[in-house]
Amino acid sequence: MHMIILTSKRLIGFLLTLSVFACSSPTVKQYAQQTPKLDLSGYFNGTIDAYGIFTDRSGNVQKSFTVLMVAKWSVVDGKKTGILDESFEYSDGTKQKRIWTLVETSPGRYIGTADDVIGEAIGESAGNALHWAYTLALPVDQSIYHVQFNDWMYLVTPKVMINKAKMSKFGINLGEVTLSFYKR
Repeated sequence: MHMIILTSKRLIGFLLTLSVFACSSPTVKQYAQQTPKLDLSGYFNGTIDAYGIFTDRSGNVQKSFTVLMVAKWSVVDGKKTGILDESFEYSDGTKQKRIWTLVETSPGRYIGTADDVIGEAIGESAGNALHWAYTLALPVDQSIYHVQFNDWMYLVTPKVMINKAKMSKFGINLGEVTLSFYKR
């Protein structure tokens, strides 16, 4: 009987430890040693094609889309500044345009703005990863919803980047966007 109680205590301790690690979010610093190293102004410079899907919280694909991005960087007020001009085409025939302005505020730290971003997107990169957090004014049917994005990008090769973005509102998971970027 004593052995069963001891084993149960160990099992409960293990499960509690596991739950703590399962709930913790990744940080960009944990990717610092991963390669190839992401240079945001180097990768998002020129023409980039992207292919994506939106899945609902059950994992069902609701929409697919393509993106043509034309990007260029310059120095404005002593800071690296990028303009990313994105043209979206969705599987239902709708089209959308978003033009990002990205500013490197310090090495590996960025602020992004766009017409449909509420406030500023805050980004941080290390190693092969970039993490963005922002709120997007998302048109759905005849309404606009302010949706939070937890956006992770990973450089896989010098030409290929994978992007996974979790969407939520009031802390409730709405779905995910998965994108693959290909730099021409």
